[in-house]
Amino acid sequence: MPTAFVTGITGQDGAYLAQFLLDRGYRVVGLVHGSIASQTAIWRLQWLDILDHIELVAGDVTDLSSLLRIIETSAPDEVYNLASQSLVATSWHQPLRTCSVTGLGPVNLLEALRLTQSPARFYQASSSEMFGRTDGPVQSELTPFRPRSPYGVAKLHAHWMTVNYRESFGLHATSGILFNHESPLRGVEFVTRKITDGAARIKLGLARQLSLGDLSVQRDWGHARDYVRAMWLMLQQAEPGDYVVATGRVRSIHELCRVAFGCVGLNHEDHVVSDATLFRPSEIAATCGDAGKAQRVLGWEPSMSFEEMIAEMIDIDLSRLSGKRPTG
Repeated sequence: MPTAFVTGITGQDGAYLAQFLLDRGYRVVGLVHGSIASQTAIWRLQWLDILDHIELVAGDVTDLSSLLRIIETSAPDEVYNLASQSLVATSWHQPLRTCSVTGLGPVNLLEALRLTQSPARFYQASSSEMFGRTDGPVQSELTPFRPRSPYGVAKLHAHWMTVNYRESFGLHATSGILFNHESPLRGVEFVTRKITDGAARIKLGLARQLSLGDLSVQRDWGHARDYVRAMWLMLQQAEPGDYVVATGRVRSIHELCRVAFGCVGLNHEDHVVSDATLFRPSEIAATCGDAGKAQRVLGWEPSMSFEEMIAEMIDIDLSRLSGKRPTG
């Protein structure tokens, strides 16, 4: 039975990855911050009905000593670093925390693997936010990075450190440069869930209006289940590397609203307003990924369409708000 150590296991990607690994016979050890008993973020693990099948250990990616202890005691075969301050907007208000957790946390993990001489394969959750404002319409592994937020800068630091530990110390260290990926497990603080939750609330008569930022922003959106499968495929390769994971199609927030409200039989233009106070200090107009390498080397393809993903999110948000499913 292989062992996987997953940081950020209570998040969207961590929960789906844990479920994916358990289905393949892994022993899954998950890092939680602070007291395990007081965790309120385990709702995703409960929602997937996998909480009782995971070994949760207390620690912190900013604390090297706790990571050394966990690596030595759990002896993982694979390490997936998904821990992050993951909100781009929040990174403008908490740049130091973002740099510490998102930028330096992965280096602590890499150092723990180096110091313990662990043979574990390492996955770093890099981000399309590292590309920032690029000259071309599509981004690949060869596109220069020009991050436009503290979050993107922190992710880029972690990405290059992963490359350096791979090249300097021979670690099997891989980065997945993931474009936006969503699901019913996404937090309501993210724009996709804010929209599907808002559409469901308006449909049920719980709200009348949904305020958003810049509706013209375009992103390459896929489903988180597809993207965690790509993470696992990366660590099954004999050689480590960097991979863009994306659908290759862009949609605007305006289009996302149209699809989401259409799922509940409403016209989004009657309910959605653009609020200039919600605009980011520096925004990336559009991102679109070229996942050609992942397709060629990993044999990876997305299995769920944008429309199917939004419909699933809407359906479950309606169930949540009707009291038929756990909230989150």
